[in-house]
Amino acid sequence: MAENPKYIFVVGGVMSGIGKGIAASSIGRIMKSKGFKVTSIKIDPYINVDAGTMNPTEHGEVFVLDDGYETDQDMGNYERFLGESLPEINYMTTGRVYTEVIRRERNLEYKGKNVEVVPDIPLEVIRRITEAQKKAGADVVTIEVGGTIGEYQNIIFLEAARMLKQRHPRDVAVVMVSYVPVPGNIGEMKTKPTQYAARSLNSVGLQADVILARSTQPLDQKRKEKIALFCNILSEHVISAPDVKSIYDVPINFEKDGLGNILTDILGLPERKTDLTEWEAFVKKTKNGSREVNIAVVGKYFDSGSFVLADVYISVLEAIKIASHHNGLKPKISYINSKDFEAGEVPLSVLEQYDGILVPGGFGETGIEGIVQAIEYTRVHKIPYFGLCYGMQLAVIEYARHVAGLEGAQTTEIKKDATHPVIDIMESQKAVLKKGSFGGTMRLGAYPCNIIKGTVAHRAYGAENISERHRHRYEVNPAYIERLEKAGLVFSGRSPDGVLMEIAELPHTEHPFFLGTQFHPEFLSRPLTPHPLFMAFIKAAGERGESKK
Repeated sequence: MAENPKYIFVVGGVMSGIGKGIAASSIGRIMKSKGFKVTSIKIDPYINVDAGTMNPTEHGEVFVLDDGYETDQDMGNYERFLGESLPEINYMTTGRVYTEVIRRERNLEYKGKNVEVVPDIPLEVIRRITEAQKKAGADVVTIEVGGTIGEYQNIIFLEAARMLKQRHPRDVAVVMVSYVPVPGNIGEMKTKPTQYAARSLNSVGLQADVILARSTQPLDQKRKEKIALFCNILSEHVISAPDVKSIYDVPINFEKDGLGNILTDILGLPERKTDLTEWEAFVKKTKNGSREVNIAVVGKYFDSGSFVLADVYISVLEAIKIASHHNGLKPKISYINSKDFEAGEVPLSVLEQYDGILVPGGFGETGIEGIVQAIEYTRVHKIPYFGLCYGMQLAVIEYARHVAGLEGAQTTEIKKDATHPVIDIMESQKAVLKKGSFGGTMRLGAYPCNIIKGTVAHRAYGAENISERHRHRYEVNPAYIERLEKAGLVFSGRSPDGVLMEIAELPHTEHPFFLGTQFHPEFLSRPLTPHPLFMAFIKAAGERGESKK
């Protein structure tokens, strides 16, 4: 099969943010459940070379791969739905594509010919797609083009799809995700935006093979037929994609309309049964929780104008949900802006109502003292606490100040001349910062970690050697480790050379769950394989909730 690979392009209609990434992920899951080897690619139309330098409150979460590449959050969706780790080649931006073409031109790899936007840029896009296919040995490749069809910056990627389709007409399918609104003042589902999107797609030389009609409610047959007529496709190729309570319902909903068999037929793939047994078993868990577990995420990137932007922490939120479902609980997640604690607008006592508190990663000074106050409250009042990356560093700062007697303890990221710099820049990062080289230069990707036996972390993992993904420049200052340990803090996870403190915790005899990780465990949490630390945290939170009753 891999000798004759198939390509499925997933493109957006007239509006972004309607679940194109989940649609592409669900297609990948369905095709994998048919026994095909699947890999997934995300294309972002940004000049940024990677997602690492993008503002999280504008673009959302930066997802880090095993090999250290910083990508869009949709790569996380692909990994969760496929249950696989994806490599760097599976993510590209406009900046990355142009950088490679310019590099090759400077190295005379074009052998003196004129290098032009068309066809050379689309050809580089195709080269990367085919390289990703070969690296995975994939039978099917899903390629999500970010943004919408009508955006100027997407032209080169749509041209790449057209060129690939022209080369291999039976091996390329185009799936368009289009929003079908139901205006409140009209009360009727309107198909005109989808018709417009289909014609915009036609204008770049592509025809949608399948239309996923996103809406607040299921499509009726009349609308399916209308979309089919005006968009020039079969009515059975118009797939209803209504809002659902859980994103994990989406593959099952698509299969109700036979999406897997439709794509198999379009691409000339052998007929195979769709086996979503494991997936359906997990989805059943999402609906059968015995009681709620109330988790507060205390972060600093939630506010975006008048709106709350939870996408900044999407992998964290999904990891909480997944672990809750596997613990037989219904997750109830609240977002608390740490700046409200800092300003005194919200009392710390509100934390008492929650079963568990999680502090995710971040950078910079804003809202930090509010987080430190919240951590102290959870430690003193025995509320399960889970800190990720900056959440671990701030837990160390809090413990240093209030237990180890290190008044003025701080991170040099905020205060370079701190009295007690318990968190300091990594030695390997000092030269990087001197050069002012910030993009893609942090400690990134998967690194091994040794776990100390008998600790909370060891009980959770059930292993002494693990590998986790990182994204940070600062670490626990080795000069303070002995003093912190004497005060009772346990560094239960360390780099193999013993230099980097990867996990900090309090013994379970002193606290029901107080643990922080220098790495980002959320990146390895998946629906069918929940992350062990999230499982342990939610279990502790669930026990607190039960005891409160």
